[in-house]
Amino acid sequence: MHVEHPRTHGYKLRALINNSNLPQVDRPRVHAAIERYDEWRSRLKGPGLTGHEYLRELVRALNEYKNYIDLELIFDSQENFLYRQNGQTKLSNSILEEFLPYLFDVRLVPGFQRLEDVICGPQSSFSGLTFDSPFLPLSSGGVQLKTKDHDFSVAKVHRMTISNEPENGATFSTRFSVSHFATEIKTNLDKTMFQEAAQTANELKRAVPGARYVLLCEYLDMTPITTKLTSIDEVIVLRRTKRLASNVRSNFSTAQGRQRARQAYKNFLYDNPLHLGCFERFLHHLNECFPEEGEDDADTVLTRGYF
Repeated sequence: MHVEHPRTHGYKLRALINNSNLPQVDRPRVHAAIERYDEWRSRLKGPGLTGHEYLRELVRALNEYKNYIDLELIFDSQENFLYRQNGQTKLSNSILEEFLPYLFDVRLVPGFQRLEDVICGPQSSFSGLTFDSPFLPLSSGGVQLKTKDHDFSVAKVHRMTISNEPENGATFSTRFSVSHFATEIKTNLDKTMFQEAAQTANELKRAVPGARYVLLCEYLDMTPITTKLTSIDEVIVLRRTKRLASNVRSNFSTAQGRQRARQAYKNFLYDNPLHLGCFERFLHHLNECFPEEGEDDADTVLTRGYF
């Protein structure tokens, strides 16, 4: 099994240094954040740790680093660029994207040892195949392979070739990934995002019936809707809390407003950390999807009496 550990967040930090709009006063602070980032990457490797001890260290390192970026780098800035442009720079929400592949580890999901030729990481995954007009040759648009980007997935790579019968030299050939476990990450999950995720999950499971789809978010920004009415297997709210109210967030748009509200915002972050139990729940889904021991061989089925 090959696990990608992309530097999604690291690239955002380094791109920020080259952003001409970054205020001069913030440049030394971003350089310091890059050093802190490198230390965080080293901690995530968790040398010598196994099982729950490894997971606990991962989540502890994640919370410490994310609080540093959200509070000390972005919120404490004397200028407004970092806070107001956070959605554009993706400085904060890319942290979870970079963190998640570290959960795809045999120390946490022993069943991964049984997998061969799979890849784990951000993937553009197969979600459908369509055929167009017979007047269009296969090699120039007669076949359309639909894909959907997933923040992270466990996938296998395939190659497909389609030719006409009788063969006339026109063929369609492409390489693509099929996700068997897919995850999306949202910072603030609202109803529109939920509906989009439900559609994505539906397309995935129509193409890959045995796939599992889990939606992760930091904060809930909607009234909960049962996932049983959708193709989403579960929504996990990592901080187990709602998003701060808009009238509170409006005070954060200026450096003076953030300074006055700093203690309250700090309390909110520290009182609602990214919860260890939520990552345990995520791993529960992975372990169910990829069990350590086979459960579908004939002897096992006959022993338990059902399948």
